[in-house]
Amino acid sequence: MIEVPKLNFQETVNKIVKFIKEMVENSKANGVVIGLSGGIDSSVTTVLCVKALGKENCLGIIMPTSFTPKEDIEDAEFLVQQLGIKVERINIDALSEIFLKTLKVDLKEHKIPAANIKARIRMIILYYYANIENRLVVGTSDKSERLIGYFTKYGDGGADFMPIAHLYKTQVRELAAYLGLPSRIVNKPSSPQLYPGHKAIDELPLDYNELDKVLVGLFDLKLSPKEIEKLTGIPLNKILIVLERFNATQHKRELPKFIL
Repeated sequence: MIEVPKLNFQETVNKIVKFIKEMVENSKANGVVIGLSGGIDSSVTTVLCVKALGKENCLGIIMPTSFTPKEDIEDAEFLVQQLGIKVERINIDALSEIFLKTLKVDLKEHKIPAANIKARIRMIILYYYANIENRLVVGTSDKSERLIGYFTKYGDGGADFMPIAHLYKTQVRELAAYLGLPSRIVNKPSSPQLYPGHKAIDELPLDYNELDKVLVGLFDLKLSPKEIEKLTGIPLNKILIVLERFNATQHKRELPKFIL
């Protein structure tokens, strides 16, 4: 049996808060900018940033599209109101349309590249506010997403630091409950929403409860895929897909290489 390690919640919070403070202080920044999606990762990250820096030093940016679910926008707005942080709201439809028309994008043939444009537009907006206010951009990716490369390079993967990138998705959900986030956010299915109806489960080989066990087996316990299959009952072909995803996306987790 493989289990995702249980967190000491207060110790985890203290460690992350210290990390956030050090990143901002060492950079002589005025605070942070965070993209608010209404999802679990951005919500947990924002709460931790407020604990570390105070609400006055945290700027949230809500960047919906015409197909962003109403409940996601409502949850992002709820978080802003509960925490009392400053916020900017920018609908990115017009910016996306300019890119798609200029590049003559065929949405049927290039659905994912077109979706990634939206993620990169959001990154540009975050860095615009970071530049004009001398802030750092906070990344909201978790360990599960990082290990399988489930993020857009220089999109949501573009940030100055990532406070929860050492936590698996299931750990982030448990931490969210500990921090007192509403159950509708804690239990919300992951959905990048880069195109209408976009859900993580449609693109991942396993749901996060099983995926995290495979990742723990591969990278924490250093087990072979066959050993993981035996211990979890998860089909070997699914485990091999996870490992293949890790290997194929190594470049996304590294700085650009150059000749020394």
